[in-house]
This record gives sequence, structure tokens and C-alpha cells, in this order.
Amino acid sequence: MVESRPEVPGEGAGARYDELLRLIESAERSGLASFWIAEHHFQSSGLCPSPPIVLAAAGQRTTRIRLGSLVCVLPFHRPIDVAEEYSLLDVLLHGRLNLGVGSGYVPVELEGFGVSPASKREAFDEALALVRAAFSGEPIRAGGDRAVRINVRSPQVPHPPLWVAAQRRESIPHVGRAGLGLSLLPYATFRDPSELGAAVRDYRAALPPGVVGHITAALPIYVGEDPDRANRALDRHLASRAAATEGYYEGAVRRAPSTLTSAAVGRAGFSLFGSSDEVGDALDEFDRLGVDEVLGMFDIGDLPVPDVVQSMRRVAGARVRPVGMAPTSWIRPLTAR
Repeated sequence: MVESRPEVPGEGAGARYDELLRLIESAERSGLASFWIAEHHFQSSGLCPSPPIVLAAAGQRTTRIRLGSLVCVLPFHRPIDVAEEYSLLDVLLHGRLNLGVGSGYVPVELEGFGVSPASKREAFDEALALVRAAFSGEPIRAGGDRAVRINVRSPQVPHPPLWVAAQRRESIPHVGRAGLGLSLLPYATFRDPSELGAAVRDYRAALPPGVVGHITAALPIYVGEDPDRANRALDRHLASRAAATEGYYEGAVRRAPSTLTSAAVGRAGFSLFGSSDEVGDALDEFDRLGVDEVLGMFDIGDLPVPDVVQSMRRVAGARVRPVGMAPTSWIRPLTAR
């Protein structure tokens, strides 16, 4: 995953993005299957208010790796804009786009866009239906009296692969019934892998006949000689996430104490820190649970860049099933080297 990070005094803003693009190049060279970036607004720790811009730049530096937004927050955008911008992006990426969508969860962002937490799910469902229709070439209303069709279509028919980010257990069958991919952050939703396995089964059972479905799960991953350093970085990440999201995770914390500390996340089995063999064995377990692709939160807290790249290479080199690099919410300071 790619995190967003606080501003570093005296640092040029472009340096953060240069480093991000270098990480994407490293992910491709390491053999990872995908690289995703999150959309965040109005915070010093929010790295990317416009994933299509960053992913277009990444597309010019890569040729194989799939590039994705996780997530595009649909209630913050007009559906026609989402369909046009991501269709154009997929053309520029030559069909390498993955598109994750969600309803938003950060209070300052919801307030800033005037989206009520009580109505965001309804707004998301309505927007998603319109985006899918527009992707497919159907006319939709863009704000005026006349319905319009987008004039640039994704090379992936009928649209780029779609995932819905779900951090509440009760929303998982809803995603399955829609026939869409499911993206999970296990430490924020489940107590242990057995609960995750039950949710995977619920999702599969809800899929329409003939639809296979696809599940990604984001897990903190570190392969190296100093797992204690990775645990300290994860603690900093969890603290920054809790501070930014205020009360959003209170319910999740009551249901799943693994959200509190790196030690608890590790005991729950939702952080994979250790040797190549240890991490490989843990990844095999998620295969058995029915997770199609693990998205590694390699770039957590303030881990040095060489540690992040080393973990990517060691994991990708040892795995047959796809492993991607997933977006977290917050990126370590550039001063950590």
C-alpha cells in the first residue's frame, strides 16, 4: 500500500510524488501484480486528491503492472466525471486499470464535500449505478436536461474491473449480490482469520450465478531482519489513522481489538512480518481462506525505502499467486531513510 504522510518543513511538494513514482517502478521491477493508491482530501497527510493524475504519470514509467485507485470516493464526484476520467486513464494505461470505489469514511472529507454519513451509502449506490451505465456506453444525465454518452471508452469491456471497499461486515453480501470485486482491510473488520474466512464464504454465496468474484485483502507485510522496526512503524501508522478518522473505527475496535496495536494485529494474524519462508507460509493461509490477491502494505509508518523495496522483492520472488502493493491512508515522512 501507499501511505499519505505529513508535510515535512522545507521540503518541496514534488519530492513526495517523485518518490511515490519511484516506488511504483520498484514494484514493477520486483514482480508485483498491482499497485494501488488512495484518494484523500483536505489533510496534510492526504497524499493524493486525484488518483487519475498520479496513475497516468505512473503509466508512463511502467509497462506491465496493473495500476489502481483504492478507492475513488464516489459521493465526492459527479458520476459522468468518474466515467470519463477513468475511461481516459485506462486508454492511456492500455487496459491496465483496476478501479476500487467506496463511500468515504474520513470525517473532514465528508464534511468538506457536504456528504452526510447517514446518506453516503445511498449516494454511493446511486453514483455506482450511473458510473457503470456510463462506462457501458449508456446515456446518463451529467447535470443538464439532456442525457449524454461518454466519447472515450475503456479498452476493458464493459469497464475496468471494479472493486468495492468494505470495512463493515454487514456490507459484504451487498457487494457480492452486485457481482463486484470485494476489497478488505482485515485488521479493521475482523477478529481473526476464521472471521475473514466466514466473510469470504458470505460474499461467494451472494454472487449472481456464473459470476466468480474477486477478493483482495490488504495486510501489513515486512520481510527482513528487524521485524521490531516494522512493528514500531505499524504502531505509528495505526495511531495516525485513528487520529485522522476520529470516531469512525470505534465500532470496529470494539468488535476487533486487533485494530489497537501492532502486537494485537500480529496476534490476530493480520500482519505478516518475518523471514521469506514465514511470510510465504502466512500468505498460503490467505490463499486457503479464499483471498484472490493480497495487497501488501509494505510502505507503513516510516520504514526506510530500502526496507520497503527489499520486502517487495522477497515476497514477489517467492510467490506464485499474485501479490500487489496496496494503498494505505498515510505515507511516511521523506526524511526517514
